[in-house]
Amino acid sequence: MIWGAERLYLAIPALAAWYFTRQGCERKRLLLTGVCVLPLAYLAGKTAGYVYYNPRPFAAGGFLPLVRHAADNGLPSEHTLFCAAISAVVFTSHKKFGAALWALTLTVGVCRVAAGVHHSADVAGAALIAVCVTWVVSRGCRRTFGLG
Repeated sequence: MIWGAERLYLAIPALAAWYFTRQGCERKRLLLTGVCVLPLAYLAGKTAGYVYYNPRPFAAGGFLPLVRHAADNGLPSEHTLFCAAISAVVFTSHKKFGAALWALTLTVGVCRVAAGVHHSADVAGAALIAVCVTWVVSRGCRRTFGLG
């Protein structure tokens, strides 16, 4: 559980990078989409955190989490947001591989919740932000650059 909460998220960009290197004409669209989605998802996540404060479970419940963490705002789960943004971008290109990355993203989120550093709403919020940003960027890329 601790490894999943602290380190599993690193597997998702590694797998996405592996997938990216095996793409031909799809590489340009994936790169453009990813370069736009990642910072925009991060900014959307930070904005959501300023709008809504959700104390971390260990801070609200008065227990020690399985992993060290500051007792700050838990919304959204940044680990999950990062993984979900990458998974959503890959999903636009390859549904099966993207679904596998989403399964890993869900595992990261579950581990973060089980470790006591996030509520399930923090994880769900992160996934929702990533999906929405990816959808908007993907539509914009198709319309503006004729990609996808």
